[in-house]
Amino acid sequence: MKRSGLSFTSKVKDMQIFFGLNVSGRLDSDTLEVMRSPRCGVPDVEEYSHAQTTRWNKNVITYSIGRYTRDLPRSTVDSLIESAFSVWARASSLTFVRSNTRSADIMVEFASYAHGDLFPFDGPGRTLAHAFGPGSGIGGDTHFDDAERWTAGETGFNLFVVAAHEFGHALGLKHSRNRESLMFPNYKPFRSANLLSSEDVASIKALYSKHFGCIPEYLWIKHNHEDDIKEGPISNFMPKIETSIDAAFWVPRRSTAYLIHDSMFWTVKGSLVKGKPRALSQFGFPVWVQDVDAAVHIAKTGRTLFFMHDIYWSYNENRKVMDFGYPRFISEGFPGLNSTINAALHKDGFIYFFVGPQVYKYDYTQKLVVGVEKANSWLGC
Repeated sequence: MKRSGLSFTSKVKDMQIFFGLNVSGRLDSDTLEVMRSPRCGVPDVEEYSHAQTTRWNKNVITYSIGRYTRDLPRSTVDSLIESAFSVWARASSLTFVRSNTRSADIMVEFASYAHGDLFPFDGPGRTLAHAFGPGSGIGGDTHFDDAERWTAGETGFNLFVVAAHEFGHALGLKHSRNRESLMFPNYKPFRSANLLSSEDVASIKALYSKHFGCIPEYLWIKHNHEDDIKEGPISNFMPKIETSIDAAFWVPRRSTAYLIHDSMFWTVKGSLVKGKPRALSQFGFPVWVQDVDAAVHIAKTGRTLFFMHDIYWSYNENRKVMDFGYPRFISEGFPGLNSTINAALHKDGFIYFFVGPQVYKYDYTQKLVVGVEKANSWLGC
């Protein structure tokens, strides 16, 4: 079915408004120049309404690289793709984990012309790549036109910049009419720093912001087998700590507590904070880990478990190294737990996981949830 002339004129006007051009409804030279510029294949003409954006319903997103381009070594492609994801990870609470399976959330591939998704590429120039918004199946998948010349520098088409733009779509962001935005339909010139505009940062945070269910600078202290509960601002008990605490764990053989905020942690004995905060990376985390949601030490195994979104690590306190094969998915290591963990503690042989308003009593040996209770019951409520 052909579009009417009125519909075509209306669409041209929409495009001209979007790109800040003279609004005539005609394909003048400026409009044709925009249309012929190397650009993203996500059709912004259908996005001018700025409809409600979709998002992933999790904060740890897997990706896999399928077919590679011949323009760059595989190791270079791997590095550029990882760096492009890191652009969004640094501006949000998202974590990207590479997978070797074809069931990853975001499949990255290089292809030419017709490639199986009903949106064929057009050969060299113009449309360089396209991505699908979050969802099952093809949702999130990102394709690059292999007819282009992909590079890691300022010549040709810089894979890092184009990938960072397309991954914005794969995360749920629409095109922006702001020329400073990474999500402007025509790709930005190559630059390795400050790729995101303030609008880009605000947009990704709005989609994937952290939500706290309590007063973050407030502390409750309850000793085992005692009903007395102390409470108040953290600074009342530990004056050196004036910020919120994301996670905490206790190592009995050292009589030491570890309090974590973002990418730093304090060591505490009694109510005495020992020295200055140190970098969380000292535990052996990869560089993209900038915070954790919960941590718990299990004295019997000598392991401290760190939880972030839907993955976790196991740290060997005796050898002071991360155990091999981590991170792993929480749902695999702890069947029955499918949500982000807010806090955790080990008591009387069980791990207690605080998830929203509930606490799950977990048998670590049997890998089984053996009880559920209200979180506020721990405070005598």
